[in-house]
Parts: sequence; structure tokens; C-alpha cells
Amino acid sequence: MVPRRFNALRVFSATRPTERMNLGDYVSEWITAHPELEVVDVVVAQSSDTRAHCLSIIVFYNDQPAR
Repeated sequence: MVPRRFNALRVFSATRPTERMNLGDYVSEWITAHPELEVVDVVVAQSSDTRAHCLSIIVFYNDQPAR
């Protein structure tokens, strides 16, 4: 299997409960607003400590897709 290449990434993160709930919608809106980008992978990560929870969505993309 050949790995899909990317040349850029965008990190979206949120710590407040309402922001975490809406993070997926925000990422979807960003992807829709950038149809010229080829999304090659998405990683979702969660981290926590005693005071806060953080949700991160990392979008890996190619901003010069093959034609």
C-alpha cells in the first residue's frame, strides 16, 4: 500500500464543552469552503488533565493535488 502524501495540515481544537460538540461541524465547513484541497487523512485525538478536556481534529491535505 502506497501512503497518501500530504504537504500541509490544519489543527482544530477545543476545550470548552460547547466548542467540542461543534468542532466536527466547524471542520466540515472548513473543508467545504476549500474544495481546491485534497484531504488525505483525518486524525481525532483527545487529551485530558484534572482541569480540562481537549478535543483535536487534525486534517492532513495536499494543497497541490495531482491533475
